[in-house]
Amino acid sequence: MQASWVAALSLFLFFIGYRYYSKFLAEKIYQLNPDFMTPAHEFEDGVDYVPANKFVLLGHHFTSIAGAAPIVGPAIAVYWGWLPAMLWVVLGTILAAGVHDFGTMVLSVRHRGQSVGTLADKLIGHRAKLLFLFIILILVLMVNAVFAWVISNLFINFPATVLSIFIQIPLAIWIGVRSYRKSGNMVIPSVFVLFVMYFTAILASYVPILQIDLVQYFGGSENMVILGLSGIEMAFFVWILVLMIYVYFASTLPVWKLLQPRDLINAYQLILGLALLYLGLFISNPEITAPVTNAEATDVSWFPLLFITIACGAISGFHGLVSSGTTAKQLDKETDARFVGYLGAIGEGSLALITIVAVVTYFNSTGEFKDVYHSFSEAGSVGLSIFVEGAAQLATALYIPLEAAKTIIAVIVISFAATTLDTSVRLMRYILNELGEEYRIKPLTKVHFSTLVAVGASAALVLLPEGPRGLGSGGYLLWPLFGTSNQLLAGISLLLVTIWLKRKGRSILYTLIPMIFLMVMTLWAMVDQVVFEWSGYGESESNMLLFIFGAIILGFTIWIILEAITIIKKESS
Repeated sequence: MQASWVAALSLFLFFIGYRYYSKFLAEKIYQLNPDFMTPAHEFEDGVDYVPANKFVLLGHHFTSIAGAAPIVGPAIAVYWGWLPAMLWVVLGTILAAGVHDFGTMVLSVRHRGQSVGTLADKLIGHRAKLLFLFIILILVLMVNAVFAWVISNLFINFPATVLSIFIQIPLAIWIGVRSYRKSGNMVIPSVFVLFVMYFTAILASYVPILQIDLVQYFGGSENMVILGLSGIEMAFFVWILVLMIYVYFASTLPVWKLLQPRDLINAYQLILGLALLYLGLFISNPEITAPVTNAEATDVSWFPLLFITIACGAISGFHGLVSSGTTAKQLDKETDARFVGYLGAIGEGSLALITIVAVVTYFNSTGEFKDVYHSFSEAGSVGLSIFVEGAAQLATALYIPLEAAKTIIAVIVISFAATTLDTSVRLMRYILNELGEEYRIKPLTKVHFSTLVAVGASAALVLLPEGPRGLGSGGYLLWPLFGTSNQLLAGISLLLVTIWLKRKGRSILYTLIPMIFLMVMTLWAMVDQVVFEWSGYGESESNMLLFIFGAIILGFTIWIILEAITIIKKESS
């Protein structure tokens, strides 16, 4: 089957979803009011609450949610065949992700820009809030730890990207200061920065002296450098240390100074990258060589694991944290929530879609696909690298040299991952602030101390435990919890939106159905993992770390659901 036809139909469905379904949600369900004073205006402080142009804000929101996850998840899930993965991406985006991202943004805007964690207190109860904040804290800690390793790994494997990524930071600050103090337009400077970044990346691809290759500087991957660390381990250590220092400053600077301009640049990167890949797809019109469904994928069942393997790109609880945590604080008009929230979900769905296409058209034959994707664990190991190779192959249809295309794709992936990383650290700081206020721990209410705790905890999880992928991969010890935790977070967020709509006397059907589906699939998967896999009760060896954390998260989620049911029953009686 030709990939271009499948992609064209999927993009058409995305268009229909935004044009009609999101409009229905905006007018009939969420009932947006253009005259409502948003928190960005009511509490404007020049740091977190800053009104933003909807195009600039879409850039922040889009790139914050579109990290590496909408690439990694779909690139793994094609193990079960391209059709199940693509159906979940398309239908999940239209009927679940758009509803969730849009809804949590509106809910936050209508409650003084408070996060979904805080809103659990108002909508369900105080205990639910604390339980929910714990789940969120574990989730963002995992994101911080794993994304730090992912970015470091990409720096090591694609040293031509490093200079380009670091050039972006001072140029983004220049744009932010220029725009904020002089009310200058961000568009032209952002395009200029993008040109500089790509020119630098392409030049570095062919000029080795411009490649910042730490492994080579340390004498090679096997060379022992210091304290028993090899060259590659030392490279990971240095890059993770640099990233932790970066995210400390990035997450404490006012949003107008770095976050907004950098995210606008990254939004242009994403638009340009998607345009290149989709143009390359429609010009080359490659054949899908992966199986429609993979009958040999018997080691791990796709049902219900597909729905937690592809989270970002279909529906993701992390999006609700961004929608209510940072985006809602920058919304200029409430009516912008449809454009930023629902369209942002469509954009991420488009990224997940082209990821699937890039992977399933990369191989020369179905047999070659099955040789590489011969197990679920192997799919997890090779998925990201296969995407980079496959995406670069699509870009060559536009006469872009393969090596330059690989570097550009890697720059885009790193940029998204870095955006997600510092947004996640900022969100973790917000949560610690809330916990500091709750338990009267005054230092935790301070910006710099809470950020230091967030960065320190993330660095500790990355570097201290021995991870499965060497030094710096400690976050991967907890990563198997990410999919279920993330989807449970999305389900609880939809539950909050549903309760709010019910109290407003509006139809709850459009949030209730995706919430029930997501809760059933995720709880099913988590019970299977906690009880039959990590406990050692089944055929797998026990993993007490995952069992303990998984059991706590599972218990807290069930507790929150029971609290919500009790509240709803009381209000209905």
